[in-house]
Amino acid sequence: MKILMALFLITLLSACSMLPGGQSTVAPNPEPGQAAQPGMMGGMGPGMMGRHHAIIPAEYAGITSPSSADQASIGRGQELYSLHCATCHGESGMGDGPAGASLDPPPSPIAHTSQMLADDYLFWRLSEGGMTFQTSMPAWKDILTEEQRWDVLHYVRALGRDGAAAIATAQAARQDEMLKQAVEQGVISLADAETFRTVHDLLENTMQQQTGAPGDMTEREAAALQALVKDGKISGQQAQGFQVIHDKLAEAGLMP
Repeated sequence: MKILMALFLITLLSACSMLPGGQSTVAPNPEPGQAAQPGMMGGMGPGMMGRHHAIIPAEYAGITSPSSADQASIGRGQELYSLHCATCHGESGMGDGPAGASLDPPPSPIAHTSQMLADDYLFWRLSEGGMTFQTSMPAWKDILTEEQRWDVLHYVRALGRDGAAAIATAQAARQDEMLKQAVEQGVISLADAETFRTVHDLLENTMQQQTGAPGDMTEREAAALQALVKDGKISGQQAQGFQVIHDKLAEAGLMP
């Protein structure tokens, strides 16, 4: 069984690494803390998705919250978030704060993305800020204590859970618009769009159920797809097709 799973994962990764004519798009592995390059799993460039696929530096890899996300921690986090974060990331946590409107790249919709990203990734990005990725976020390790940073992350996760319905509606609308543009531009077919929508929704739900587990986004996505195939929720062909479509959308500049 382990051999079969390993073969599936290799096939899944290699399915996205070739251009027409057999030209490989795989880039060398980035150094710790660098963004994933086009051709890595997901075909990510330097945008938000590329940042999410970055390799977590060794000093942060595997870190999990030492404290529970109880109401006291969430309450402290809310105060800190309102003071330091809401002006860019917005009161809703969807990147729509007044100061964020002029930033390039724009602030991440952290209420949503925090539901799928691991503790170690989130703590790294909050602690070190945006210098590695040329974003405007400061290094909060110089401003907030370790406990305060975990309080902020606990609040952001709670914010995403509490606003899950509204976030899901907004995300679905953005996804529909992206897929519509992709079909109109001839990047993908209508059948591809339906495959992407089906697998993406299942993948996102699976990753949300694994919130807090360590690992970079590439590892977590691969594990979630593998679990979906193992559970019979999607086929291996759908999983591979999803990654190919994902790469096409990213290469066409249709993903953030």
